[in-house]
Formats: sequence, C-alpha cells, structure tokens
Amino acid sequence: MKARAHILVSGRVHGVFFRDHTHKWARSLLVTGWVRNVDDGNVEIMAEGERENIESLISHLEEGPPMAIVDNVDVDWQDYKGEFHDFRIALSEVF
Repeated sequence: MKARAHILVSGRVHGVFFRDHTHKWARSLLVTGWVRNVDDGNVEIMAEGERENIESLISHLEEGPPMAIVDNVDVDWQDYKGEFHDFRIALSEVF
C-alpha cells in the first residue's frame, strides 16, 4: 500500500552525514521525497512509497548513522500524493 510520511528526527543529527545516509537508505528502499536540515537542529524528511519501505526507512532513522545520536523520530502518516520522482537532499527550501 502506498503511503506518505512527514518525519522529524531530533538529537545530534547535524554534521554527522545524516542527510547523506538518509538519501542512500531511501533510494535503496525505492522511497521518494526529500531530506533537509532544519535550523533548530532537527532533520526533516518527506517520504513517499510503499508503507513497508517507509517503515524500514524509519527503522534506519531511529538508529541513525554511526556518529549520530537520535533522541526522537516523530512520524506523521499522510495520504499518498505521488508528488516525487526520486529522493533528494534539499539544502534549505523544499522544491
């Protein structure tokens, strides 16, 4: 079943290659969307794809890359829109 999730990851997630790892995990799971750093120190993700693949991505996010310390992963499940064609790292504004 297709799904969409808005995900906010908090903890020590800036400067530890979190976006790069998220990008690689999402692409390997055929999840589309984007990831970006937020000014408050969190990482924000919008993900679309098969719900089980997004759930696998969330499991990766909860663990994080080796240098990260993940305190919380907040997930807001939404209706699938089919808005994205690939998964990208957004620098600031979401495209």
